[in-house]
Amino acid sequence: MTIELKAPTLPESVPDGTITAWRRKAGESVQRDEALVDIETDKVVIEVVAPADGVLKEIYKQAGETIISNEAIGRLEPRAAGDGSQPLATESETSEAATPERPAAPPAAAGPAVRRLMEEHGMAADEISGSGKGGRITRQDVLDKIAAGAAEAELPPAEPAPAAAVVSRPTRQAAGGNLQSMESRKEERVPMSRLRARVAQRLLEATTTTAMLTTFNEVNMQPVMTLRKRHQQRFQETHDGVRLGYMSFFVRASIEALKRFPAVNASIDGNDIVYHGYQDIGVAVSSPRGLVVPVLRDADNMGFARIEKEILAFGEKARDGKLAIEELAGGTFTISNGGIFGSLLSTPILNPPQTAILGMHKIQERPMAVAGEVRILPMMYLALSYDHRLIDGKEAVQFLVAIKDLLEDPVRLVLEI
Repeated sequence: MTIELKAPTLPESVPDGTITAWRRKAGESVQRDEALVDIETDKVVIEVVAPADGVLKEIYKQAGETIISNEAIGRLEPRAAGDGSQPLATESETSEAATPERPAAPPAAAGPAVRRLMEEHGMAADEISGSGKGGRITRQDVLDKIAAGAAEAELPPAEPAPAAAVVSRPTRQAAGGNLQSMESRKEERVPMSRLRARVAQRLLEATTTTAMLTTFNEVNMQPVMTLRKRHQQRFQETHDGVRLGYMSFFVRASIEALKRFPAVNASIDGNDIVYHGYQDIGVAVSSPRGLVVPVLRDADNMGFARIEKEILAFGEKARDGKLAIEELAGGTFTISNGGIFGSLLSTPILNPPQTAILGMHKIQERPMAVAGEVRILPMMYLALSYDHRLIDGKEAVQFLVAIKDLLEDPVRLVLEI
């Protein structure tokens, strides 16, 4: 009796996926719940695990092939009931295990994206010291190991190469009369990941299918900074070490502003306008595979601590490639924080079918005129990109001013006024 391995059930928004790598080859023994194959979709990387102990008898879909929801991708022969021994390794498995060039499958101490990077460079987990939480191997650990290997490879050989082996390399005349080796002009061509390709497609669609416009304002962050400094320690003690960040203030301020201006929380579906009676806030997060936007469901029911916990969990999952498709689907409004990378001002691009996106930026001290006096204040530029087909300029400006007013008097967020 054999068990057919199937691709996971994909939502309607994800029509298909691509097999990126099989962790085991046909004929190798596997253990229950062991990750067998990585499937990349437009949004996340999904792991398919072994349903039982046994032997991977056959692989139907190879790396690089496209699969659809619930499609058969392989066949597993389970171990006989009551047999406590491990299945015997096949001749292929034994010989390959003895080959030094084939590293062992990385353990679960690294995320899918990190494991794939290790496999691409022929690295085993025991070769890398993990700097992440609990010894977890991070992407930077792998990149540092690659860089170290490249440096060793550039060391001169112990003995000079024979004269006959020396090959002259072409050079070109560079600016200033210096000779530049062609070796410094290397190029590498790699296929674009499905996520990056999908992000590129959606961004292009947003700029060509919407009447996108951006309005700007600035907010004095001193009241929020003072509030955070005053209550940070007690907040952490009360909420199991969770830090009070800026994002929770912006999420709460956006929710209150969305209630006042429902069109900013709406979406366009054909010739219809869909007004949402809830606030699902998408938070743009950077991951090794590109930008992803996990969603805070029913954010109106979340307090500051829960918002911070959810965002922290999203960031960790994004780095490890563990975000589920359900966590990325939907959303009625998006917040993007380019300030963490040092951006002072930008124009965020809409995330259709949403009709607005808020851009946060770097906090910068600037001289400001206050009551006839010049004061140095920590200021942040805010940008609201919106679909002018649905949202009028007046609504967009008033929405952004509402967020500014709430942040400059954060007590109003608690009083809901």
